[in-house]
Amino acid sequence: MKLTVWILAATLIGCGDPANTGGSAAVGGTGGSGGDPSSSGAGGSGGATAGGGEGGSNLTSLDELLIRLRNDAEGTLIQESNADGWPVLVAEGYVAVTRDTSLDSIAGGFNGWALQPLIIDDGFRYVVIPDPSADRGYKFSDGDAYVEDVWSRSYLFDEFGKLSLIHPDGARLDRFMAIGDAAIEARTVTVLHPAETPTHVLYVHDGQNLFDPGAFFGGWKLLDTAPAGMLIVGIDNSPARMDEYTHVADVLDGSPIGGEGDAYANFLESEVRPLVATHYGEPPKVGVLGSSLGGLISLHAGYQNPTAYDFVGSMSGTLGWGSFGPHTGETMIERYNDSDVFPFVVYLDSGGDGPCEDTDADGISDDGEGTDNYCETVQMRDVLAAKGYVFDVSLHHWHEPGAPHNEAAWAARVFRPLEIFAAL
Repeated sequence: MKLTVWILAATLIGCGDPANTGGSAAVGGTGGSGGDPSSSGAGGSGGATAGGGEGGSNLTSLDELLIRLRNDAEGTLIQESNADGWPVLVAEGYVAVTRDTSLDSIAGGFNGWALQPLIIDDGFRYVVIPDPSADRGYKFSDGDAYVEDVWSRSYLFDEFGKLSLIHPDGARLDRFMAIGDAAIEARTVTVLHPAETPTHVLYVHDGQNLFDPGAFFGGWKLLDTAPAGMLIVGIDNSPARMDEYTHVADVLDGSPIGGEGDAYANFLESEVRPLVATHYGEPPKVGVLGSSLGGLISLHAGYQNPTAYDFVGSMSGTLGWGSFGPHTGETMIERYNDSDVFPFVVYLDSGGDGPCEDTDADGISDDGEGTDNYCETVQMRDVLAAKGYVFDVSLHHWHEPGAPHNEAAWAARVFRPLEIFAAL
């Protein structure tokens, strides 16, 4: 069952990397940086999905929460967002908060979508919702535009943008703010939770581009293609994307760049996966997927932790990284060639076409006029097949002739790796 129902529920109930144009692989940044989401959408809204409560914070009273907000609004917002999430359940009901004091009212299913004033306090406004009702959607308003609560844990999309939810059950998007560690900049992690009990979890990079219809080139549209029972964890990129998504340093335009992939892979293992396990329980089947540099770092995550994943996927992966400048001998193609067969399933794809050449004789076919990392992907496929990976069992490859290097192209074929992973 496809998850188009997630967007429809809101109505019924209530970047691309630059294309590789020849000579070198496509390696540009994909969409936005990490950090907290901003307000979105305008105009009125329909209802939202129904659902039951999802626990609550350890707070016992509204007064205690307000004291904390007055003393440290940002810290309290982040702390509660990563605990049980906003709106926060206290003895008096659910508390929603905005620091944008131009937003002076709230409307939602709990009040029949009638504007209700917010209470002004010390640099923030808030409201207590005693009974959220079966229709748990809501938005803040300035009396004209209607916008999401940027701190709400759960949301969906309606025809105007993001629709905030009050702790729903079932299908939803959940977000966690400011997730990072000592080596990796904090960012938002967004979890697509299916209506069913999850059996698979897929960690996907460039999280800004996965779910939002307003992302670059329309994004990956994973709300439309995610298989039933698959928890998809979107990890936002940051301004340091080219460093974090690359396993070794390389030289571009005469300057060294990259090489922080070990730290990013460790962040995935030590921060993101435990976050998922704490809030949802990590399902038994685990995969990782990305596009462009996100495909490269996915293969690196599998290389670094080969028993941690059942599936590793690369779409238009920048697999020549490590040979753009002086050859390092450490491209991902060479690393996998020098390793035993790993115990996970590998998916590789690209668009573009050849011709493929290795004019500098460094062993990597990245010197011709090939586009969308086609040549490096085919070389990686052939290396893995020669190592003993079995086509359509432990190795899957797809070529979409002429497809460009952008989110629209990846959205058009992402169903392929999703279906392969779901069948494991």
